[in-house]
Amino acid sequence: MDKKYTLNELDQLAALLVEKYGDKPVWAFHAPMGAGKTTLIGRICKQLGVTSAVTSPTFALMNEYEGNGKIIYHMDWYRLQGEQEARQAGVEATFDYADFSLVEWPEKAPNLLPENTQHFEIEILDPEHRRIFIPS
Repeated sequence: MDKKYTLNELDQLAALLVEKYGDKPVWAFHAPMGAGKTTLIGRICKQLGVTSAVTSPTFALMNEYEGNGKIIYHMDWYRLQGEQEARQAGVEATFDYADFSLVEWPEKAPNLLPENTQHFEIEILDPEHRRIFIPS
């Protein structure tokens, strides 16, 4: 599946993704800097019932949220120097603990992602448009 979207369509896109892939506990977002990964994840968290502000965990590595009684981790692996650093930060344990884990920059430690991870690729088409590609 691939879908072109704008910022105004993020709520509908997030609802669609949660409906179609909500049974997958780990989601990995592949995209260049500035593609809107954090913004989309914020909307996904809203769909999952998070009412607090969703912010980028770039410096904290991961933020924990609660939505509808579920634990959601939003991780940003951009600053990781590799898998060893991710392990030391406790990334693997969060996959067991969380109901949902949403990972930005998963290519920094790809071998730590569980086998059943749902991958999403975001492409910047122009300043207003993005395309999300979901491999089957």
